[in-house]
Amino acid sequence: QVQLVESGGRLVQAGGSLRLSCVASGRIIRINAMGWYRQAPGDERELVAAIRRGGSANYADSVKGRFTISTDGAKNTVYLQMNSLKPEDTAVYYCNADVNSAGWTRSDYWGQGTQVTVSS
Repeated sequence: QVQLVESGGRLVQAGGSLRLSCVASGRIIRINAMGWYRQAPGDERELVAAIRRGGSANYADSVKGRFTISTDGAKNTVYLQMNSLKPEDTAVYYCNADVNSAGWTRSDYWGQGTQVTVSS
């Protein structure tokens, strides 16, 4: 019922910047929160940043001051601006959305992931 499509991941040198985008589509009544997670090989998936309806956001300690999450409500889109990238930021980044869809059913949805690789 709801699809999330990420884009923007690529190879970048350490110290560089990237902006990830995630567009939600489908039978959306309300988006309650959107966020970005990441998973490196051999590691568990971890929260990078999340933003709730109303604009409050939280970040993993490892990215505070370097990453910024934002949304465009009119476009059902969430962005992750990543600056001062480090090799340890290398991972597959997944978009997540907490959505009320048809019938006000509330569910969590995931995108397919986008690869971010930071070279040293």
